[in-house]
Amino acid sequence: MNIMNKKTGLIIGIIMIVLATSILTFSISAVVFLGKGFLEPRYEIQFDQGSVSYESIKKFNQARKILKESYYEDVDENVLLEGAIAGMAASLGDPYTVYYTKEQMEKILEIPKKSEETYVGIGVSIITDEDGIITVVEPFEGSPAYEAGIKQGDKIIKVDDEDVTTIKDENTIISMIKGPENTKVKITVYRPSEGRSIDFEIIRKKITVQLNIKSALLEENIGYIRIISFMDDKIDKEFEEHLNKLLASNIKGLIIDLRDNPGGYYSKVLKIADRLLPEGLIVYTEDRNKNVEKQYSDKKELGLPMAVLINGNSASASEILAGAIKDHKKGILVGEKTFGKGLVQNLIPLDDGSGIKVTVSRYFTPSGVCIHGTGIEPDVTVEMDEKYKNTPISQVPKEEDTQLKRAIESLRRIIGS
Repeated sequence: MNIMNKKTGLIIGIIMIVLATSILTFSISAVVFLGKGFLEPRYEIQFDQGSVSYESIKKFNQARKILKESYYEDVDENVLLEGAIAGMAASLGDPYTVYYTKEQMEKILEIPKKSEETYVGIGVSIITDEDGIITVVEPFEGSPAYEAGIKQGDKIIKVDDEDVTTIKDENTIISMIKGPENTKVKITVYRPSEGRSIDFEIIRKKITVQLNIKSALLEENIGYIRIISFMDDKIDKEFEEHLNKLLASNIKGLIIDLRDNPGGYYSKVLKIADRLLPEGLIVYTEDRNKNVEKQYSDKKELGLPMAVLINGNSASASEILAGAIKDHKKGILVGEKTFGKGLVQNLIPLDDGSGIKVTVSRYFTPSGVCIHGTGIEPDVTVEMDEKYKNTPISQVPKEEDTQLKRAIESLRRIIGS
């Protein structure tokens, strides 16, 4: 009898210790009795000691209990936990910090790089606006989206009648839009210019990947290179090839067109910037602990007058290049203020195959300016002609491109001086 009392007291004591620890560190544990007086936590959710109030813990448990006991169907608590994880990421209010399930991660990792020839979809390039809404930058000419009537500036709000405005992640929405060839997808957009929502039923087709770079020799030996996207693992090499061809034609100045370029690979824009700029700082990042990581260019530089075309769809990597050229005073920026995305993300896999894309730092131009939320102002402000306000740059005739004309004029003056 005494032995049993001692064992009972020991068990109660261990339980009290576990409960006390749970209150201090917010560990929600399922405790299992294994038979020989041992207790083991099956799982736990833990926060740092003192970082969470008792009321928050209490509310969490109340909500979980209500959902588990009152929902009209049986509730899988693993599903609740998945939702809680997604909610933690979403609660930060950052559209670029997102939780991906295992299935979503698999689809994201399957998204083809631009160097591949084809994919099945509707044929648009997109950007995430300041509210986290997916916005069309350009429907590719001849694509299903183009033929259906989707326009630049349309905001995708539903896919197959499912609201995607709360998803806040372009990769997830891309995976919803993509599907087997010749199948139908319903896209609902909000068109700000008309103040209304429009439904499009679009047949998915095989899309030939657009070239991410184009070049031409303009009047008076001015070279022109348009970088459509940095989301291409060969873009730096392709840029070098196009630039060398123009240099072989004895160009006297260079226009780099970054309009409607939503960004892409950080490492690639650094290599392109290194080719153009003199020795010095290209960009630096700073995390929450004020740890700074700097990226530099070497002594080799282009050594030609440059003009960089920018607009409100020039974002992220485009802004790194434009900001570095501006700060080094190696070129003039012509056009309109850029988008203003100055955050860096990492995609971190979790043990079960799911993952979290998390914003880990901000980037700064060489002069120490973080342009997130503000954008980069051009040196020469030029708006597009009214009839081309919501038209992708690729669809604006060069002879009517007011921004390109001003860039040419600006370079002429520099070259002639």
